Amino acid sequence: MTYKKIFMFCSCFLAAAAFAQNNVDKGKIHVEEKGKGFYYESIMKDVNAVNDSLKDENKKPFVQITMDQSKMDLPNNPSLYTTVWSRPTKSQGNTGTCWCFSTSSFYESEVYRQTGKHVELSEMYTVYWEYVEKARRYIEQRGNSNFDEGSESNAVARIMKKYGAVPYSEYTGLLNNRKFYSHAQMAKEMKTFLESLKTSDAWNEEYALSTIKSILNHYIGQPPVEFTVDGTKYTPETYLKDYLKLNPDDYVEILSYKGQPYWKQVEYEVPDNWWHSADYYNVPLDDFMKIVKKAIKAGYTLSIGGDVSETGFSRETNCAMIPDYDIPQAYINDDARAFRFLNETTTDDHGMQLIGILENYKGTGHDWYLIKDSSSGSRNISKENASFGYYFFRDDYIKLKMMDFTVNKAAIKDILKKFK
Repeated sequence: MTYKKIFMFCSCFLAAAAFAQNNVDKGKIHVEEKGKGFYYESIMKDVNAVNDSLKDENKKPFVQITMDQSKMDLPNNPSLYTTVWSRPTKSQGNTGTCWCFSTSSFYESEVYRQTGKHVELSEMYTVYWEYVEKARRYIEQRGNSNFDEGSESNAVARIMKKYGAVPYSEYTGLLNNRKFYSHAQMAKEMKTFLESLKTSDAWNEEYALSTIKSILNHYIGQPPVEFTVDGTKYTPETYLKDYLKLNPDDYVEILSYKGQPYWKQVEYEVPDNWWHSADYYNVPLDDFMKIVKKAIKAGYTLSIGGDVSETGFSRETNCAMIPDYDIPQAYINDDARAFRFLNETTTDDHGMQLIGILENYKGTGHDWYLIKDSSSGSRNISKENASFGYYFFRDDYIKLKMMDFTVNKAAIKDILKKFK
């Protein structure tokens, strides 16, 4: 049993004992049925049709305690929410690229909000160059830099500033009639090559990056340098500036973490922040929650990230909330967040787009938020179900488990004035 699992079990037991009088939520044992669900039946079926080596038939079923939401009145239908425009949900397949899918969708909403244009951006164009930049830093740091599939939402703006953007129609990153993405083998080959440089001590950047690009080209194709949209030729750089009219500098990252000074720009200390960005605006939790609500009500979406591996997170209802047996809601504060982040029971494991709000649901005092998702976890229901590809977060879940988000500066002018 891992430290995290031991801690969660002990925390649940102690909380249940100490606050029994308030404990109205119930838990149940959930077993992930091997071979069932969208991941197995759709994504891995597509992956295995091409590469049998990626089959995971020996994977043991995942067992955990989850909140029993079966008899609860839940607002798990997108039609209940006041929403901001976004494209239909899209699957990231078998990849660790949620950071790019969520934030690309966020920028699609921004383009529509500012220009009225319906665009679909290529996630894999950003992913391609993000791998190149990860490799570059790995070489510069002589192997002392994280190289994996994950990253942070502000990576998209950083890549846009250097490489521009392209439409999805011009670069899908799907070859050989594939329907879903799978980067496991590609990432393994790149990591193996980079690790070999440590042994050979052959830190030739030009040669190494050329090899990384050749691996990327083999698996997801070579990105375009010019293309035509609405009869006009663009490069990725001019498409970003002249067609999308996006300025990456108009966007900021908001963090709420007591382990760093509030009202200062700080580093978000997680492995996926591999380039050690210290541009996060760190605010107290109450301000964090106020910004979320104010922004979505004003017509701005958020690319939001945090932990989705919690006992109150149901893949049956697609709803997430904090049960009393985890922590009573009155006790969710800055200290509770920091405590969980430091002992790693809160991790930075998923990025999504927040696109809607339902205020004070049925007089409960709780606001609910509509979350657009690219992972397979939100797809373990029928495609005909309105909830397919969406999550529904109660405000207490965001308050305890969501750590940061990307938002347009215009939505938080009053907050930014407080930073020196």
